Amino acid sequence: MTESRQPLRIAINGFGRVGRCILRALYENGYRQQLQVVAINELADIETISYMLRYDSTHGRFPGTVSVADDNHLLVNGDRICIRHEADTARHDWAALQVDLVLECSGQIKTREECEAHLQGGAGKVLISNPADSAVDNTIIFGINQHTLSAEQRIVSNGSCSTNCLLPILTQLNDAFGIEAGVTTTIHSAMNDQPVIDAYHSDLRRTRSAVQSIIPVDTGLPLGIARLMPELSGRIESLHVRVPTINVSALDLSLQLREKTSSQAVNDLIQSAADGRLSGILGITREAHASIDFNHDPRSGVVDATQTRVSGGRLLKMLVWFDNEWGFANRMLDTALCMAGKAD
Repeated sequence: MTESRQPLRIAINGFGRVGRCILRALYENGYRQQLQVVAINELADIETISYMLRYDSTHGRFPGTVSVADDNHLLVNGDRICIRHEADTARHDWAALQVDLVLECSGQIKTREECEAHLQGGAGKVLISNPADSAVDNTIIFGINQHTLSAEQRIVSNGSCSTNCLLPILTQLNDAFGIEAGVTTTIHSAMNDQPVIDAYHSDLRRTRSAVQSIIPVDTGLPLGIARLMPELSGRIESLHVRVPTINVSALDLSLQLREKTSSQAVNDLIQSAADGRLSGILGITREAHASIDFNHDPRSGVVDATQTRVSGGRLLKMLVWFDNEWGFANRMLDTALCMAGKAD
């Protein structure tokens, strides 16, 4: 791996919502001295890639300079980035670009076997921007288990935006009060796998217009919880609904606790974690908010203390806001630093 004083050389495979947010966050939030994007693979033409990086309906204009240097290179804040348009993962020559780490952001690659093509192309390691199969070397929820990373682990998943939001809270509550059982409902902004007007889709619910309905979709969140907190396996069920907003989601938690508690005690617990070892990962607010207030928030989740309720001492209800794009993109970069041995 590269020496600590040299930036980690990164390629982004798939330059959609997550890929573009990662590049923006790298320049906005202080990662650039340690991480450098040297290549982007995206099927769209370079002019469109440049335009969509400069202008974004959710996160605004890129806070720097972006220009097309030539048919195969972008200049971003003076950094020269190679642009590739390769549909076949097996055809990547990452060795020629000395790529240390591929951020797999296509959303289509979810197995170890598929990721190994990046390694065969010369990449040192791969970090996947979605839940992956159990054959990958590790699944990291930053703030919870990044200490389990080792140099030998070459294919790693960063979980999902919902898992990154939920796990820091579940670990705090389980340690303090014990969790008997629970149900979570992710209230998630619409995504680009939904049509604007009714259109064909393999999921019948997702044939319906994203801008006109609240739409239930399937979720694998309980599997992610069980993988990272095996003591809760079979104890947490989850629902997921998509709502007609373009960004910022919420998690509605209903948990049956072992020990009696109060709303004040729960909020104090979260405040302590947010002020302490989970600073920058977990937040808490006591103000009156709507979802838009958390657009572009880099934290994994922000507990709305005004909505915390406890019934009968053990039935806990919580509401947690999270920017499902920006928060997750920042966690991808945090995990990348850990994989490079540049962070704890």
